[in-house]
Order: sequence, then structure tokens, then C-alpha cells
Amino acid sequence: HVQLVESGGGSVQAGESLRLSCVASGYTLPMNMGWFRRLPGQEREGVAAIAGDGTIVYTDSAKGRFTISRDNAKNTLHLQMNSLKPEDTAVYYCTAAPYYGLATSDYWGQGTQVTVS
Repeated sequence: HVQLVESGGGSVQAGESLRLSCVASGYTLPMNMGWFRRLPGQEREGVAAIAGDGTIVYTDSAKGRFTISRDNAKNTLHLQMNSLKPEDTAVYYCTAAPYYGLATSDYWGQGTQVTVS
């Protein structure tokens, strides 16, 4: 079965950067992958998605600050987050699905906490 394991979360000051990573296993075809987050007291929302062909989409709040990338050979996904703001504080989830987009996903990691103060 598909497994997604995130790492790289932590606590930083506003304006600093973090790089999230995700190692995927359990499937043989490149899947569409992404990062979602759950802000305190809110529903999960899509942050960035990258298709198997490299097509990328970002939510408006991530544009210009976050960069999603993938290494298909290593089955890894990354999210470089720069100029972090307190409103970026959330649990971030690595996701994978046979479809592409920011609406939802099929497979989810356990989440990694990002706190910006």
C-alpha cells in the first residue's frame, strides 16, 4: 500500500525558511503528489501540487514563497518554504493521488508540524 513519510517541520521565526521532505513507497507509477495543510481550527487545504509530468499549481498564499519539487528516481517530494509567516502555522501533509489538483487527495502522510512565530 502507499506510504508517505514527511520530515522537516519545526519552529521558526517569521521570515525564515523551512524545507519539507516526503519519501513515498508502495506504488510503481509516478503519481500526482502534493502538499496540504491544516491550519488551527480549519479544514485541510491544498498548498501545492505537482503532476507526474511536472505540471505545478500553487494556492495563492504560496505563490512566490513556496516551491514544490519531486525526484521520481528517489520517490521523494519536497516543499521549500521561504519568507514564512505566522499564518503559515499548520500541520503539513504529503499527499499522492492518481488525479491532479489542490481539492483533495487519496493518500496522506502522518503530517509534520510547522510553527512560525
